[in-house]
Amino acid sequence: MTHDGVAEWETAVLEGGPADGALIRLANRPGVVQVTHPCAVEDSTSGMRVEALYVYRRDLRVKEAPLRYGFDPASP
Repeated sequence: MTHDGVAEWETAVLEGGPADGALIRLANRPGVVQVTHPCAVEDSTSGMRVEALYVYRRDLRVKEAPLRYGFDPASP
């Protein structure tokens, strides 16, 4: 949502998956939210960083805050 061309921040809750119950603040009601979680790397000298990626999709039936994003188990 925007007001006079400025995006308004809204609250959303993530449902299911590893971030179940997390409250987030976002603008412009994106259709998808990505959540990452760091993974341990065995070779610490590589300088590599590895993160698990989880995708949450907006529940379009919810029109007012808190918006809802459901975990997509088929995502990458």
